[in-house]
Amino acid sequence: MTRRRKTPMNTAIAFVRSVLFYLVYGPTMVVFGTLSCTIGLLMPYKMRQNVITWANAIIIKWLNISCGITLKVDGLENIPNTPCVVLSKHQSGWETFYLQRLLRPVSTILKKELFWIPFFGWGLYFMHPIAIDRSNPREAMKQILSQGKTRLAEGNNILIYPEGTRTPAGQVGNYGRSGAALAIAAGVPVVPVAQNSGYCWPAHTFIKWPGQIHVSFGQPIDTTDSNSKDLTEQVKEWIENTQKTLLH
Repeated sequence: MTRRRKTPMNTAIAFVRSVLFYLVYGPTMVVFGTLSCTIGLLMPYKMRQNVITWANAIIIKWLNISCGITLKVDGLENIPNTPCVVLSKHQSGWETFYLQRLLRPVSTILKKELFWIPFFGWGLYFMHPIAIDRSNPREAMKQILSQGKTRLAEGNNILIYPEGTRTPAGQVGNYGRSGAALAIAAGVPVVPVAQNSGYCWPAHTFIKWPGQIHVSFGQPIDTTDSNSKDLTEQVKEWIENTQKTLLH
């Protein structure tokens, strides 16, 4: 599927459609963010995550309706029935909604500053994420290993974006080893994820562009007798090679 050229007319249409998207996105965040820190506190954790991530489902569906962004997914059968570490390409805000809903129960590794975002951050806080201080990598690694093993033992998947931040579509960031190190320490498999959301939802931009987001889940990688450097390189190689095959 070839994406439309960004002509002035197409840009204007995409802008109007993006306004429509945010008219629903904003109230959805307010309602579910408030729910998470009120009624949600009375729910068992897994039920709370099921209920609160209905916001994610609503946002993904409304993005399709309002902005014309469709979804193609390959490899869902590769997601294990037991806890695992998922290492995903990170290009936009889209995958934070989609993967949080799909992989539940899941704990996401994220920067602690996100908690300060009204409603959105409040909802995140009660999802049992692992919030790190990116300015202190050594402590962040200790925290990921300690809390990550606890979350996995509780039955949660762990979601990590190894590049650490959103990378523009077509570019490759620096892959960190924390996800691989956690999977090895906990003795669980790693599932790599390639996806091209950045073409439809570019980072740090208002306009959402119509098109198809293609997500591909790789086969689980056994971490037995692995080291974090080699495992990270294996994951990076699979993700970046797969990125080249995705529609854009």
